[in-house]
Amino acid sequence: MSSERHYIVSKSMGISNGIQNDLWARFVTLPNQDRIWTLTLNNKGVRKPAAPKTPLVMVHGFGGGVGLWIRNLDVLSRSRPVYAFDLLGFGRSSRPAFPSDAAKAEEQFVDSIEQWRKSVGLEDMILLGHSLGGYLATSYAIQYPSRVSHLILVDPWGLPERAQTQTEGTEVVKRPSPPRWVKAIAAVVSLFNPLAVIRAAGPWGPGLVNRFRPDFKRKFEDLFDDDTMTQYIYHCNAQTPSGEVGFRAMSESLGWAKRPMLQRVHLLPPSMPLTMLFGEHSWVVSSSGDRVTEIRGEAHSKLLLIEKASHHVYADQPEEFNRVVEDICSSVN
Repeated sequence: MSSERHYIVSKSMGISNGIQNDLWARFVTLPNQDRIWTLTLNNKGVRKPAAPKTPLVMVHGFGGGVGLWIRNLDVLSRSRPVYAFDLLGFGRSSRPAFPSDAAKAEEQFVDSIEQWRKSVGLEDMILLGHSLGGYLATSYAIQYPSRVSHLILVDPWGLPERAQTQTEGTEVVKRPSPPRWVKAIAAVVSLFNPLAVIRAAGPWGPGLVNRFRPDFKRKFEDLFDDDTMTQYIYHCNAQTPSGEVGFRAMSESLGWAKRPMLQRVHLLPPSMPLTMLFGEHSWVVSSSGDRVTEIRGEAHSKLLLIEKASHHVYADQPEEFNRVVEDICSSVN
């Protein structure tokens, strides 16, 4: 095992020590032998319901991993099974080659999610995706609608078409400026893989993460009094590039998808409920969520703005995030 993978194991175990409910952490092997690192949680204090509840499946964003859900997993698994996994090419999951074609790269991600579902044995699910995970969750729901009881998009990446400005009536409205870390990565994404700078920094990599993402440590400082989360993020991304290669194939720059989801969201069945959560202070534009509701017309679509939250809604305002997601899950069964 490489030092990076060993470190992810140790940090993952440290993070999972904060979980109170029953936790099963393991690799799920797909038919092509790729392995998906998976957490399954159940409430050990609740008697099994007569009718099984639809499980919640959580898909992280670019450069992340299952550890980032540490503030959410226990609460959300109080009333139903919760699954979280490292996307193919990220975290502890396998790191296969990805094609350079945007559609083929997207299909490889989506197919891995479907093969994972089959391997785990889920009939249907409440599917929640954050950022890149939201983009892939939407693509999955379009291709496999019978498997998704409710689609939850949390500050989803890749909805709008690329544009320097957006027009509202006769006014020209500028897109909010992305944070410094997005600009820094975007500066090299056209020449290298997005996280190449972190790998090139070697032993200074964690310091680089701290410099450009000091917010990560702050978001979890009441849970960890050391650099656990910074080290976790660094070692999730210090390995051989794979998922980020797929992401680069799908993006024109970090803010824009080559195949914007607004062009395809009409393919979601009208009967599929959709809820979108945006952070009040996020660099992701929530107006694209308004466009989704317009496109879907009479279909059940809801947009919620989480106050005092940035892009990482689930970590900035975990209590409100958990409450909203629990309410959504309860509406399913």
